[in-house]
Amino acid sequence: MKLLRPTLRSRMALLYGGLVLLVGASLLGISIVLLDRSIARLPIFTSYGKITLYDKTGHRLRDVNPTELAQTARTSSVDYLLHTGLIYFAIIVVIGATGGYLLAQQALRPIARLTRTAQQLSTENLDQRINLGGPDDELRELADTFDEMLARLAAAFDSQRLFVANASHELRTPLAVIRTELEVTLGDPSADVAELRRMGEVAQAAAERAQRLVASLLTLATLQAVGHGGLEVSEPVDLARLVPSVLDAVEAEAKDSEISIETEVERATTVGDPRLLERLIGNLVENAIRHNLAGGWLRVTTGASAGRVWVQVANSGAVIPPADVDTLFEPFRRGARPRSATRGAGLGLAIVRLIVEAHHGRLNATAAPVGGLAIRVELPSHQAPRRRPLPSAYHAA
Repeated sequence: MKLLRPTLRSRMALLYGGLVLLVGASLLGISIVLLDRSIARLPIFTSYGKITLYDKTGHRLRDVNPTELAQTARTSSVDYLLHTGLIYFAIIVVIGATGGYLLAQQALRPIARLTRTAQQLSTENLDQRINLGGPDDELRELADTFDEMLARLAAAFDSQRLFVANASHELRTPLAVIRTELEVTLGDPSADVAELRRMGEVAQAAAERAQRLVASLLTLATLQAVGHGGLEVSEPVDLARLVPSVLDAVEAEAKDSEISIETEVERATTVGDPRLLERLIGNLVENAIRHNLAGGWLRVTTGASAGRVWVQVANSGAVIPPADVDTLFEPFRRGARPRSATRGAGLGLAIVRLIVEAHHGRLNATAAPVGGLAIRVELPSHQAPRRRPLPSAYHAA
């Protein structure tokens, strides 16, 4: 049944052959009509009486009148043109159909390459490319678009594999801690209540870390779904009103590290999910504290201008190479030389980026030459018209 499948190449050949058939038949018909009318306009023999016909030997055949002779010549000419034209017409149709088939085969060769490339692809093999040369036409554009799509798919699969590997590693660490504590303590027959309590405290801390990691992973998954389906909650939110509650939650941690906090908040009302926007500011502030210096500083500002609202969190800290700034917003990436051994899962800024994208905003990060980082988030104001998401919400400086 596959041999009888009407391929695009055969359909194009039939189309070319049909076009040649139509044009040829039209030309033959027009030629016959023109010939017949031309002969009809020829003057009839002017002689009167009859005309005697002789054969090659001079033998007399018969007598005819001029009108009958002209009509016979007219009919013979038209018949000759018709029969001869049909023979050449059939030859031209065959040549046209064959040429159409060969031209279609040549024109569709990039499609065949694209098909073969697609058949060779798998999730583990996305390095195949068409790399079509030739003129810059529609087929070249199709092949280039296909190659670009493969590059994006390869990057997405690589990112997914890296994310899964990092998530597995991060989850394995607290589980390994819990298992080690249980094996060591339970394997000691002389362990007293104090040892059991210490084991429980260590296991509890490891379980809390694993719980925070799982919660962050769920948040990431939710935000990625939001990027496709839109926010479930969308209402006016003043970013300035979210800052005090966020700072209250980190006050103890900031005091432990003797980090001074400054604020300069002005009304900055946008439209979005209050829970996610509070998480955005909270993640920025937590990141600024955990990657700060002992006795350092942290500054939170909000405001509005030119139809947009913004929140900025700046902090002191280690020097960050400008080339590394953009990687801070990738999952499981952490800044260099944290303040202490207490470190997050490396998902805070990745969550910030997704929240910004979900709210159609822009994200800008600037590394100070003397150390530290300033992250500024801009969102549409409450009065500004909502726009479609930007192709990329992240800009590093």
